[in-house]
This record gives sequence, structure tokens and C-alpha cells, in this order.
Amino acid sequence: MTLLLDIFEYINPSPETITNGGLALITIIVFAETGLFFCFWLPGDYLLFTAGLLVGVGQIQVPIWVMLAALFGAAVSGNYVGFLIGRYAGQSLENRPDSFFFKRRYIQNTRDVFEKYGGLALIIGRFLPIVRSFAPLLAGIVRMGYREFFFFNVVGALLWVGVLAGLGYWLGDMYGDTILKYLQYIILGFIAFTSITVVNTYLKLNKERKQKQLLNKLGD
Repeated sequence: MTLLLDIFEYINPSPETITNGGLALITIIVFAETGLFFCFWLPGDYLLFTAGLLVGVGQIQVPIWVMLAALFGAAVSGNYVGFLIGRYAGQSLENRPDSFFFKRRYIQNTRDVFEKYGGLALIIGRFLPIVRSFAPLLAGIVRMGYREFFFFNVVGALLWVGVLAGLGYWLGDMYGDTILKYLQYIILGFIAFTSITVVNTYLKLNKERKQKQLLNKLGD
């Protein structure tokens, strides 16, 4: 458990860092993770929850509605940046070689989500690390309509920000500073849950993709 906590502290900004950075830091990180595919490693889920929690306990001195509005704006505008990148530069990205910040399988996995859920992938993808960063990019690559993208983008951002930041605020307001003692364990639970969900989703999609390929071969 100590090792897990050390890893957690290394890859995620601490509550102190978030408090000192305030609303500006949180907004920038949310915008980058949702709009710039190479920032997929940023801790979006954890950040939203912790931001709401710190507002609830009074460590970030802004009204919760200001925090929610800023995070919503960052999530929506970030997705628009990713969408435009995909629309105008997506084909070149699909053909580029793998690197540390880019793996073609990320696009393929996101494409599988799109093929299964359509526009709902932009909503479901909000709660899936990596897919969250690549979903707007792929929406641009497949040239989703602007109105359709606007709808799914806004609804997804409302749910993602509202659920995670709202839950954090509710817990912080209810339990006060006491809950900060257990924050690391709560976040580790978040990480475990999202990791299991992502892996399970990818395995199912990969299995369905192979079955589809097999059926196509048999059909030929």
C-alpha cells in the first residue's frame, strides 16, 4: 500500500498543489486533457473530484458554481480544440508512427467505442481515461456534424463535471477537513475503478472486433 501511495503522489498533483494553483491551474489541466491528445495522462477524474472537495472544505475560496462553470467551460472548449485538430489534421495523425505521447492503438480503441455507441461515445468517453482525450479527435476525423458534436460535447461535459466535482463538493461540505485524511485512499479507489472499467471495456471491444473480422473472412 505504501508503494501505491508513493506512485500516486508522484503522478498526481497533491491537494496542496491544487489549492495553491487554484482555479486557474485546475481549468488549464482540464482543458489540456480534454483538448490535447498528448495530454491524455493528466488526472482529469481525480482533479475534478479533488477540486470539488477542496471547495467544499473551504481550502479553495471560490463559490462552487464558479468552480463548476469554469470546469464546464474548460471541458467543452477543450473538446472543441480536439475536434478541430481531428477535422483538419486527423488523417496525418492516424498515419504517424507511434511515440511516447502517441499510440495508434489509442485511436483504434476510441474508434471501436464510436462504432459501438456512435455519438454517445463522447459522453461515455468522458468517464474513460485516454478515450476522453481521443474521442473529440476521432469525432473530427470521422467528420461528425457540428450540431451533433455540440450536443454530445455539452451533455458529456455537464455529466462529467457535475457528477465528479459535485460529489467531491458534497463530501467536503458534509464531512469537512476530516475527509482529507482519507483522500489518498478515495483517489486510489477512483483509479482502481476507472482502470478496471477501461480494461474491461477495451477487452470487450477487442473481442468484438476480432469476431467481426472473423465473420468478414468467413463471408469472403
